Amino acid sequence: MKAIPASASLTVMTEIVLPNDTNNLNNLFGGQLLSWMDRCAAIAAHRHCRRTVVTASVNNVSFKEAIPQGAIVTLESKVSRAFTSSMEVWVDVLMEDQRGSGKQTKCNEAIYTFVAVDDKGRPIPIPPLEAETEEEIRRFDGALRRRQLALILAGKMKPADANELRSLFLPPENA
Repeated sequence: MKAIPASASLTVMTEIVLPNDTNNLNNLFGGQLLSWMDRCAAIAAHRHCRRTVVTASVNNVSFKEAIPQGAIVTLESKVSRAFTSSMEVWVDVLMEDQRGSGKQTKCNEAIYTFVAVDDKGRPIPIPPLEAETEEEIRRFDGALRRRQLALILAGKMKPADANELRSLFLPPENA
């Protein structure tokens, strides 16, 4: 299969935080943000492989800054690496300054894993990913380490088999 550029999966969604999206502090519910991120990431995953995709895991979520009621929120997602049937998708969450410049600042991020499936829900092969920009290359390179760590924690990989992680923790002669 021919590699697909990461840029082909770029998905941008914009939401406004309404009263029914907030908690008792008038900030966006974390669960609502997770839902928006999951949808944005699913679209990016679908754009990469053009197949049905399912969420396999939410690998990392960082709630760095509260998002207040009335805020305009932009979610940007892109596939960061494709494996055999799964792909890692990075989601950046930006909040827009409404009282001045309209400048967007990153306030949250997440990493999701999706699996492409056939009509019976069985995993199917997907095309490889071509990372082009510095950020895409950095995220692509880190994805294998994140995947190996997730497989070890799930009991699906032995630590000794995690070649990418060994090089981080052991001297070169032992790695």
